[in-house]
Amino acid sequence: MEFKRCERCGCFFTTTDNVCQNCMPRDNFEISKLRNYINDNNNANSIQDLSINTGISVKNLNRYLNENEFSGIYDKLNLNNQQQGNISINL
Repeated sequence: MEFKRCERCGCFFTTTDNVCQNCMPRDNFEISKLRNYINDNNNANSIQDLSINTGISVKNLNRYLNENEFSGIYDKLNLNNQQQGNISINL
């Protein structure tokens, strides 16, 4: 096991996952929500649209979309190829 920082909340923990045990249920819920949205819709034109339609933050969408499970999302949702990978966000 490695000592890591949770990608969701920032706390330190030891595990092989990227999020801590406290954040794991929320991540699983959002991944399920994203999966359902993708299966039912094909009308998002940007990561921001996808965020608005699902209620999932852009930061977390970028994390999820970089996983192999969602590798074909850009074609299915008509997202620009320029939007693949992480995007810069001004907060």
